[in-house]
Amino acid sequence: MILTGLLVPGAAAQPPEGEPAPGPESAAPAVVELAEIPAEPPAQPARPAGGELFGADCDTVIQGSQVTANCHNAYPATDLVRLHVECDRWWDVDGDGGAVAVGPAGRAELVGRCWKEVRSAWVSHRRP
Repeated sequence: MILTGLLVPGAAAQPPEGEPAPGPESAAPAVVELAEIPAEPPAQPARPAGGELFGADCDTVIQGSQVTANCHNAYPATDLVRLHVECDRWWDVDGDGGAVAVGPAGRAELVGRCWKEVRSAWVSHRRP
């Protein structure tokens, strides 16, 4: 059995030729007053100084029980980065590395490990 109504949606909903489409939009055409349209778009407020961009870009790679994070700071402010490693086994100790300062246009490599499998790893950022 083939249902043509499902194959061509809206085919039965179209009005016959010459008749207006039913609904409120067919009642009257839209009227636009040109005097009400602004000549220029509204001015955007300036961003506050506290919203400046910050934070080094870090790529984290997990290979077996080893974790390596390579960070590059493309911003003018120094970023303190720390590597956090969460181990998969309950008896394996999770690790939080020390903070490393990554200056403007600077790079840093952070390394961590577990005895067995790594569940997750991430880098945290803080202003000095």
